[in-house]
Amino acid sequence: MTDQQPLSKLLWLGVPLLIITAQILIEIFVPHQYLGELHSENGPHETLQFILAALALVFAFRCLFAAIPEKQPLLTAWIICFCLGCAYIAGEEISWGQHVFEWGTSEFWSSINDQNETNLHNTSSWLDQKPRLILLIGVVMGGLVIPSLQKLKPALVPTQFSLIYPPSCLSVTAAFALGVKVIDKIDDNFEHMSILSRASEVEELYLFYFVLLYLIALRRRIVGSRA
Repeated sequence: MTDQQPLSKLLWLGVPLLIITAQILIEIFVPHQYLGELHSENGPHETLQFILAALALVFAFRCLFAAIPEKQPLLTAWIICFCLGCAYIAGEEISWGQHVFEWGTSEFWSSINDQNETNLHNTSSWLDQKPRLILLIGVVMGGLVIPSLQKLKPALVPTQFSLIYPPSCLSVTAAFALGVKVIDKIDDNFEHMSILSRASEVEELYLFYFVLLYLIALRRRIVGSRA
């Protein structure tokens, strides 16, 4: 399926390049003692992550409202998963309002949350690292593997799911997400090497941005399929 309204080059290329360029400039010019503030809960990375997740949630609901009249249960279920996932990410990024309204953390929650916050992802790797790994795998599959197969081995890609495949232009964002993940692993395994400070935060920016672009493109496809 071809996209009725392809994403602009600014969205699929310009913004991903801007993110990595900004991070490189931060690494070069921001003194080390200030990097911690940039990566704090109210820093630009965390704020942008919330904004991207919140925007993705808006487009997930727009996709849902566009899909319901189509009476395709699997498509509707697929989009509902995105609604729930985006709501979880957005809520967790601001600790469900704690970072905004600055309420305290109960003694019980502090005992199970390793950062004394009212969120779930700091209570267990199953609510933090595992979901992020699943999202990364999904981004790599949808942004890199499937477009490659569509180009090189199209017979291996089921055509009945064409509506929900990410557009090939999202391979740029997916490649950056994977590249930053590799850098993060290199930093973890070499004690005296730090290519990117808090590479995981940059990785999340790319992951959430991929989801946002995907949902924008998906809604356009759903609406365009009616024409």
